[in-house]
Amino acid sequence: QVQLVESGGGLVQAGGSLRLSCAASGRTFSNYAMGWFRQAPGKEREFVAAISWNGRSTVYADSVKGRFTISRDNAKNTVYLQMNDLKPEDTAVYYCAADFSPGGRAHSARGDYDYWGQGTQVTVSS
Repeated sequence: QVQLVESGGGLVQAGGSLRLSCAASGRTFSNYAMGWFRQAPGKEREFVAAISWNGRSTVYADSVKGRFTISRDNAKNTVYLQMNDLKPEDTAVYYCAADFSPGGRAHSARGDYDYWGQGTQVTVSS
């Protein structure tokens, strides 16, 4: 059984920064791709960023490029999302997800992710 636990969310002013963490357990973390998604009230869950199994390949949504950075530490079974220059429209619940497909390729296809965390709230005030 895979468990993903997010942390690091909170309230921040516009222009500020937060770093989210997602700790994984239950399977060999280094074998699979990881992603971050977010869901704002009344909206669908949307892709934010993804990273390949070895960290060498990353993918970002256009809305966060240049501001957010995804990274992973396979020794700690943890994936991170560094969020800089936050904007009110970044307010959402942020979820990490794991994709066990062979190859561990980073991608944005929400339906292909197999396990999800419970989410952490990020609120950006103007």
